[in-house]
Amino acid sequence: MRTRATVATALAALAVSALAVPVAQADDGAGDTTISNVVVNGGKPVVVGATTTKRITVSFTVKDPSGVKNAMALLWHGTTFDTSDSGAVANTSNHYSVCTAVSATTSTCKATYDLKPRYNAVDQVAGYWKVWALASGKDADFVQKDNVKTFKLQRLSRLAAANASPEPVRKGKTLTVTSKLTRASWNYANYGNFSSQYVKLQYKKKGATAWSTLKTVKSSSTGALSTTTTATYDGYYRFSYAGITTSSSAVSAADYIDVQ
Repeated sequence: MRTRATVATALAALAVSALAVPVAQADDGAGDTTISNVVVNGGKPVVVGATTTKRITVSFTVKDPSGVKNAMALLWHGTTFDTSDSGAVANTSNHYSVCTAVSATTSTCKATYDLKPRYNAVDQVAGYWKVWALASGKDADFVQKDNVKTFKLQRLSRLAAANASPEPVRKGKTLTVTSKLTRASWNYANYGNFSSQYVKLQYKKKGATAWSTLKTVKSSSTGALSTTTTATYDGYYRFSYAGITTSSSAVSAADYIDVQ
């Protein structure tokens, strides 16, 4: 796992040598260079599965009256940038963002980043991450921000296909609906039981377009979900999980029931 010692320090060294500006251990700047409009992963949470690397894009706008020289950004997790416990640098060979001028004073800067299970994505760092950014103008003005944007890095949650039984069923009789909730473990490269989570049982009548929530169920110690409901009309049953800060939302495949 990359840490402050390997990622943040290396980036700071790059900034000193390549951007030719001083790098402080907190927000800093000189002159009138600005960074704005930071967008991580299209504005959506970054969700990473158990084994597959997730590549995301980070873009931002840099302005300087003299024109934009260059810029870079770092993704990091921790209480402070100086004590960050994980991070990611841009995939470009020099770790810069690629800046494209949109006017004489403004550029859009963009780069991709990789979040890799068992590397910089381990279970302990799921949750809120931040973007550190540094940009300079052609007149040597610069701006450095430890946190220009906060975003979520989440472990992928999964719901097994819902199973409603018996099937078919007579109207007014009891249906039992089951599923199982799991989530990615980046540490072990697998999907483990996700216990003590509140998951909604939802129903959609045949021919309808909207789902309605029938009840909320708590997953067991093994992630199992099991509950009962009364059969009314032909329709579909599914489970829906809203997610938490560290884990993504999930929706199960639905099961169609013929009510006789």
